[in-house]
Amino acid sequence: MNGRPGTARRFVLASRSPRRLALLAQIGFAPDEIAPADVDETARPGELPRALAVRLARAKAGAVAASHADAVVLGADTVVACGRLILPAPADREAARRCLERLSGRRHMVHGGLCVIAAGTRWTRHVATRVAFKRLSAQELARYLASGEWCGKAGGYAIQGRAAAFVALVNGSCSNVVGLPLRETAQLLAGAGLRPSS
Repeated sequence: MNGRPGTARRFVLASRSPRRLALLAQIGFAPDEIAPADVDETARPGELPRALAVRLARAKAGAVAASHADAVVLGADTVVACGRLILPAPADREAARRCLERLSGRRHMVHGGLCVIAAGTRWTRHVATRVAFKRLSAQELARYLASGEWCGKAGGYAIQGRAAAFVALVNGSCSNVVGLPLRETAQLLAGAGLRPSS
């Protein structure tokens, strides 16, 4: 259990992402339960990347909080965008190629949405990180696609993996690019009464 003495507040993570779970462990938070939310992550017509990240984080936390009224629920989402263009978590190799070709030699933004719900109160945060990729050679692109590391990753890359070799600049939270901005997450969880393990 997490929380202040006597409160025994349960902590529920509304995500199945192993990266988010590992990042939480890094700052001393261990969810009592993992309850992935079943939320349609499709962007609405004209929806901006920042708005999408925040809306999905709220939707995930809200969906799980509805059946976990006694818990502190954390929902999060990560959106990678070039300008207003939202890049998907590619479903296949060709989609991953299109993402990486668009990112090659350019700067892009990673938008992190956070939402914590506890006892009927909701806290929301948006975190933006600017990332620049070097220009990728055909060989680098082919090797990365062959690695399969892109699978399930927003924008088609994992900054904590082989794609670290492509990154020329990170301006802002690096953990946000991995999947969870740690400073802001710790602040929200503290506001909800949770404390990291000693």
